[in-house]
Amino acid sequence: MAKLKLDLHDIFNKGSAIDEALRDIIEEALEKRIKLIEIIPGKGSGALKKRVLRFLEQKDIKKLYHRLDKDSKNFGRLFVHFKF
Repeated sequence: MAKLKLDLHDIFNKGSAIDEALRDIIEEALEKRIKLIEIIPGKGSGALKKRVLRFLEQKDIKKLYHRLDKDSKNFGRLFVHFKF
C-alpha cells in the first residue's frame, strides 16, 4: 500500500511552514488517492504533536480524511487515513 510520509523535525519551530507542509501532503494524498499519511512530529516536549493534532482537528481539514491514529508503540508518530 502506498503511503506518504511527513517528517517535521526540520521545521519544528516554523509555525506557518508546519501548516503549509500538512496542507500540502493532505492535498497530495487526495490528488494521488493515497490512503495513508505518516506524520512524524517527533517525541520532544509534545508541543509539535499537539499543534499537528490541532491542525488536523480543524473542520475544513477534518472533513478531508477518514480517521486519525496515534501510534501506540511510537509516541512521535501519527497516521492519517483516507477513504476513497
